[in-house]
Amino acid sequence: MANLLRTIVVAFLAGIAGAYVFVNYQKQQDPGGSSPDASYTVNTFEPDSDYHPTVVAPSESSSLDKVDFSEAAAKAIPSVVFINSISQGVSYSNWDWIFGRGGQSTRVSSGSGVIFTSDGYIVTNNHVVEAAEKLQVIYNKKVYDAELIGTDPSTDLAVLKINETNLQAATLGNSKTLAVGEWVIAVGNPFSLSSTVTAGIVSAKGRRINIVEDRYPIESFIQTDAAINPGNSGGALVNKNGELVGINTAISSPTGSYTGYAFAVPIDIAKKIVNDLIKHGIVQKPFWGGSVLDYDFQAAQKYNLKTNGDFRGVVLAELEKEGVARSAGLELGDIIIKLGDVEVNSKSEFEEELSHHYPGEKMTFTYLRNGKPGILSLTLVNKNGGTSLIKRQIYSDAGLGAELEAVDYGVKVSKIKDGLFKRLGIPENYTIISLNRQRVKNPQDVIDFFQKYRGRVLLYGITSSKEEYPLQFNLN
Repeated sequence: MANLLRTIVVAFLAGIAGAYVFVNYQKQQDPGGSSPDASYTVNTFEPDSDYHPTVVAPSESSSLDKVDFSEAAAKAIPSVVFINSISQGVSYSNWDWIFGRGGQSTRVSSGSGVIFTSDGYIVTNNHVVEAAEKLQVIYNKKVYDAELIGTDPSTDLAVLKINETNLQAATLGNSKTLAVGEWVIAVGNPFSLSSTVTAGIVSAKGRRINIVEDRYPIESFIQTDAAINPGNSGGALVNKNGELVGINTAISSPTGSYTGYAFAVPIDIAKKIVNDLIKHGIVQKPFWGGSVLDYDFQAAQKYNLKTNGDFRGVVLAELEKEGVARSAGLELGDIIIKLGDVEVNSKSEFEEELSHHYPGEKMTFTYLRNGKPGILSLTLVNKNGGTSLIKRQIYSDAGLGAELEAVDYGVKVSKIKDGLFKRLGIPENYTIISLNRQRVKNPQDVIDFFQKYRGRVLLYGITSSKEEYPLQFNLN
């Protein structure tokens, strides 16, 4: 015990001695100390006598102080509905692939929609309904079975119909006059939370974010920082007057939830799409035989274009071999600056303006070639190269017990009732791609095959959820 006490005392005294030596050493080394050899200069700050700041007295009231979205929300909420998309998922084991069987499970996803007309037409996103075998609309605590009128994958829009009248349709606004920085609110059903309202501003217009999976996509989105999450898709983007200016469609997020960027289809594009789907069942797209890209420094280099730094217009990047643009006299590298009387300064603006027109219409193109202006006229055509409106053709066959329609990659089967297809277990909105390894594109070919063929059948196709679903069976 005595040894331990002695050790503690010695350690304490050694610590004091060490601290004393260190402090004295620091005083000797400090260049800012009171050594008589140290020298330094102190400069006194002199204010600029010519500086006279402009002082603006605050206004008595700010427009931001008057921001109130309650009236806009009250006007918009009754026009937004909840949509359930119901489908059957398919799962396989190795034996299922061999014997043509598969397990099924019911899937339900939800989204939003906007009442477009008082007699029951509702606009939503194509991606909300594309996998559905059954659609339900929930409105005012009622559940309605909905009919899919038509879809347009190129704009990610779709139209539904419910049997109801005297609905409160949305008041349509004008997305062309919508200004960047203007207040907007989003109304929808995120995470199944009905009638949710969020506010933000228009962050940008004419955004192209390459999310539309279609051969001829039209992307000219309104960008907003109003919070939009899964379930908001198909809901309303309205201005401060409660007028519909866009259909909420997408978010930009690494997590799948809101991170500050959301996108909506402008109502001026949506109006034509909805009207076409209601009147014709199919969108009447105009084609002109070419494609454009944004005119910037890289495009100028690629096409060896002389520029003085003025990058107005869009560059003609592709021409179809026998398209109307080539026949009219347009050439690769032409800088298109106007469609009709409308200036176009981006690919998005070009596609948006073109989307307002129909096959058979004449349109003038104003362009620059080698710095010299030119103007020409061409007639817009449909996807088949003609100038008439395309008629949607739906085949019905009592023996098959279904309706058939040609789509881009096969023959789509819908409205399955009592008949052969129901007995075979073909699901609603199934697309037949091949029969006995022969591609099919025409509904009449499918009808003829099942009427005439007898024997073993290998049917290959995909479900509405885009899952492969082959079937094997015998026709007697």
